[in-house]
Amino acid sequence: MFDIGFTELVIIAVVSLLVIGPEKLPGTIRTASAWLHRIKRGFNDIRHEVEQELHNDAVLQELRKTRDEIKTGVAKAQRELEDDVATVTGSADEASGDKKTGAEPAPGQESPPQ
Repeated sequence: MFDIGFTELVIIAVVSLLVIGPEKLPGTIRTASAWLHRIKRGFNDIRHEVEQELHNDAVLQELRKTRDEIKTGVAKAQRELEDDVATVTGSADEASGDKKTGAEPAPGQESPPQ
């Protein structure tokens, strides 16, 4: 993270010992360590929240995509159903038109009784 080598750590320890003193050094290290852990925990909490939001956004996009696919499928099914209804209605109209006009039955079919 900070790219601090062993020699830099030794220099920091010697300077800390000279500046703070041997009596207060352990307490100071504990205090600095506690602050460092709080800062790390805060960053981890923020990172977790950001990941959660990104995950929620991905789920929301997936739901929108699924909704669009379902809408497309329903529209296609509706068009197919309307075409089928139109075909059946057209066939029924033709059949009733044949009966009214007295048209000749197709070869192999009997004429309807009158």
